[in-house]
Amino acid sequence: MAPATLPVNRCDHPPWVIASHLFNRNPLPIEIQGVRRAHRSFFACLDRHADPAARARSFRDYMRIVFRVGAWHREPSRRARRSLRNSFLRFLRGWMLDSSSPEGAVLKGWVESRFGIPPAFHAGLIEDVHGPAYLLYLAERMRGSARTNAVESQFDLLYEYVQYELRRRHPGVRAFTLYRGVKNLGDYRVVGKTGETGVVLRLNSLNSFSSRLEHAWQFGSRVLEAAVPASKIFFRSDLLPGILPRGEEESLVIGGEYEVTVRLY
Repeated sequence: MAPATLPVNRCDHPPWVIASHLFNRNPLPIEIQGVRRAHRSFFACLDRHADPAARARSFRDYMRIVFRVGAWHREPSRRARRSLRNSFLRFLRGWMLDSSSPEGAVLKGWVESRFGIPPAFHAGLIEDVHGPAYLLYLAERMRGSARTNAVESQFDLLYEYVQYELRRRHPGVRAFTLYRGVKNLGDYRVVGKTGETGVVLRLNSLNSFSSRLEHAWQFGSRVLEAAVPASKIFFRSDLLPGILPRGEEESLVIGGEYEVTVRLY
């Protein structure tokens, strides 16, 4: 059977703590080691802006300066142009089209390396590290990561920026109620029950959720309702408007075990 967590990660809490549903009951801030220190001048700049739109512009400008995001057309060589085009933007948009794509595999791989939570699903339920679904994930992760410009470091900074913004915009809020539409509960491993309609599921390493219940119904005949810790939100589309095509209700949530209420249509 595939492990629920790795033995180590790059965070200030161990993997089995972050992945536990008990963590979600009493969530704590999570920091990826070294990211805030390496980019302390950027976060000091954010502190000086009271306007969220100005902070979003600062993030985009900083990504363009440090990682040359959006500057690919200025490069003289085809290889350099291709590398710069494969920024965090490509992977977020690729995820929205198909979370079992090579872009999805790279994002799941980032969660695995930083948080120590391996994927539970990639074009099929991952039952074994020697099984076809896991081998496909590994192959697509390697292929998707090729010819990229430090894309995992870009994800690191994106996560820390989102965490900063959530604390600035929602001071004291430790969790958000979010919804995920599903077609087949068989794609999830049930690890416990919490009542007549409540179960503990092992979610994938990264998952799409919506802030609107009516939006979640578009993706299945069942909806999972969960209290998602703010510290497990990797990306939220309203914090950087215009990146994702589905409006301002989308959140990408780091997985593990979640206590969820299953709503039937």
